[in-house]
Amino acid sequence: MKMNLYNMCVKDNSARKGMVKRMKGSSMNTHLGNIVIDNEVIAHYAGSVAVECFGIVGMAGVNVKDGLVRILKKDSITRGINVSLKGNKLVLDFHVIVAYGVSILAVSDNLISNVKYKVEEYTGIEIEKINIFVEGVRVID
Repeated sequence: MKMNLYNMCVKDNSARKGMVKRMKGSSMNTHLGNIVIDNEVIAHYAGSVAVECFGIVGMAGVNVKDGLVRILKKDSITRGINVSLKGNKLVLDFHVIVAYGVSILAVSDNLISNVKYKVEEYTGIEIEKINIFVEGVRVID
């Protein structure tokens, strides 16, 4: 397994005293030790890959209170993605806004294949499932 993420465990000031900050994330054991990748890191990378895909206008943020959907800015892209670990495999949920006039099936297939390949290559963790929730359609200029 090719990995270059050996220092992904985030340490705070107490780490100098030998204590590592607990993270909610995906972990794997290697011959060199344990690697923990925060789910926020995976979500940010997956979101960056997703918005590069043809037909994806952006990630969607849903306001539960009034049911409005809006495009998330690049710095809050992770709010449109949910990352969970199920039996040592990742499950990713994407809430997206697609471009008007494109095939949603073609866009979804493209997003799934790109994200699956790049995230598995980046993290070394297999993806079990990618769920796509199309929250809106936008006309792009």
